[in-house]
Amino acid sequence: MAILQRIRTISEFHQLRGLPPPEHPLISIVDFKAVQRSPDMNQVNWVLDFYQISLKRGVGAKLKYGQQSYDFDEGVLFFIAPGQVFRIEVDVAPTSPRSGWMLLIHPDFLWNSPLAKTIRKYDYFDYSVNEALFLSSKEETILNSILETIQLEYQARIDKFSQGIIHSQIETLLGYGERFYHRQFITRQITNHALLDRLNGVLTNYLSNQQGLRTGLPTVDYLAEALDVSPRYLSSLLKVLTGQTAQQHIHDRQIGWAKEQLSTTERSVGEIAYDLGFEHPQSFSKFFKAKTNLSPVAFRQSFTDN
Repeated sequence: MAILQRIRTISEFHQLRGLPPPEHPLISIVDFKAVQRSPDMNQVNWVLDFYQISLKRGVGAKLKYGQQSYDFDEGVLFFIAPGQVFRIEVDVAPTSPRSGWMLLIHPDFLWNSPLAKTIRKYDYFDYSVNEALFLSSKEETILNSILETIQLEYQARIDKFSQGIIHSQIETLLGYGERFYHRQFITRQITNHALLDRLNGVLTNYLSNQQGLRTGLPTVDYLAEALDVSPRYLSSLLKVLTGQTAQQHIHDRQIGWAKEQLSTTERSVGEIAYDLGFEHPQSFSKFFKAKTNLSPVAFRQSFTDN
């Protein structure tokens, strides 16, 4: 059974990885080739008290979030926020030389800055590792340039402008991360549309099997777990593909199913409401009218009148 180990400071991280002390206690850029590792790392679940943004290639290891794993030989960018649990499994022979970097940012470095409040608006900090970002060589070059600027600033003599400049560079990097994820949602159409098909299949099965009677209304968390993705990733993907959030997509499927039941069966409004997971028919009627401008009874009547 893996033990849980918390790394509270960037200095502690450097020490555990066999690195020289950081040049700044609250921010550090680490060359991945210099990081030491050992097989006993497989037995440890790690929690960081700081942000880690990493670009890794040819790692010869797998990183796990819960039951999910990802092989880093491909070369990907991923984001870990403070408090997330992950595990590194050193059990794969690298197929190419190890390369890449880690940007470590302690929340105290962002204290009293706008970035301290806005950094968690970037949904990808809540994505799972199997939703990591594949970068083109051009995109890698852009991010490497930003990293160079950050490193030059904290290695130089610190003045009153340094921290603000570094904050702006971090924000630029995060903005590019958002842009590149948006690009990935669009360019990986086959994979993403297959996920959308699976999502609709899960919802259809949920509704057809009257699962709402047993478990209540379907939630974004329930669907994400069924699809083996994180809730934030599912919502972000749907927003790009359909223009809707995951919750809006759920509502549309519920309304579509309810319309079908009301127009093709003689089941009562109450039965349909309970099948959908509503505890009270009145709640369903209010929800249906808000979405269609008709009550369920009026909607059904519009079919019998024709």
